[in-house]
This record gives sequence, structure tokens and C-alpha cells, in this order.
Amino acid sequence: MEHVIHAVNSKKDIPDEYKDTPVARLLEYHNLGRKFEQHTRASLLVGMCMDNRKHIRMPDNFAYIIRSGGANLRYSEFKVSYAIAVGGVGHIVLIAHNNCGMVNLVSKKDKFISGLVKRAGWKKKEAEDHFMNLVLLHEIGNEVDFVICETERLRRRYPKIKVAPFYYRLKENRLYCLM
Repeated sequence: MEHVIHAVNSKKDIPDEYKDTPVARLLEYHNLGRKFEQHTRASLLVGMCMDNRKHIRMPDNFAYIIRSGGANLRYSEFKVSYAIAVGGVGHIVLIAHNNCGMVNLVSKKDKFISGLVKRAGWKKKEAEDHFMNLVLLHEIGNEVDFVICETERLRRRYPKIKVAPFYYRLKENRLYCLM
């Protein structure tokens, strides 16, 4: 299925389903330069890649943030549940981005193994086994398709929580809604 990457360049570009929610405020803070407000507690959970090339503009105390390769929250579900049950969040934003390192991990196998040997002091066999045992758990395939699937999974798991898929373009430093 082809997904639309929807630009948000003004408040009127925010999809109706997100208007007057923390999801809309995140878009306003990051894309539209909304002035930061004081927040005493998080109203949003942001799941995003651990990639160091991106930073989301938002005020302190506005959101819980879980960074995981590819915005893959499958192995952070207890933390998601905590943010909902104890933290009281009612909205989740998942942010995929272009040029994600969790895409086509097999092509990075040699670099991964040699990097662990050189930088971490691992033996080559240990590094190879580590890669082979975990690569399939962390490969996301296409960034957009993955974040859409992860959004659907979380919507099924937490039916009362609004989950929104976003896309981040590195060069533009902009968030886009995925539709």
C-alpha cells in the first residue's frame, strides 16, 4: 500500500484527527515554532530512532521519549505501558526517518563485526554470532512501512490510545504526518 507523506507547514495542515491534541502541539512546536509552554507532566509518548542526526523541538516535561533503532518499540513495551498507566499519556507519536541505519542491516554485517572487534575488543566469532542472532529482530525493512505497521500494532495493543505515525526528513529537519 502506498502511504502519503503529508507536509505540515501551517496549523491548517494538521489533520483533523490530531487537532487540539498533544500530537498537534508537537507538530506546532517542531515545525511551526510554537512558543514553548510550561508543562508539569508529559501528555505524549514519542517513539523515535536512536539516530543522532535528529532532534525534536519540544519543551521540557511535554513528552516521554523512547529512542530505539528504527523507532521499534516491540522490545520497549513495558516502558510504553508505564508511560500510559503511570505517566497518564493518552497519545503516542512514532517517528520514522529517511536513511535509517536499521534498514538493510545485512549490508552492514562486515562493518558491524569488524567494528565490535576493533572498538569493543570482541573476538570475531562472538561478533558474528551476536550479529546473526539479533539482526532479524532489529531489521525494519522500509522505514515508512515499518512505522505504519508498528503504529497499527500499538493501536491494537492499546485501543484507547491515539497513535500517530510521523516521518522525519533529516536535511529538512521537519516532521510529516503519514497517512
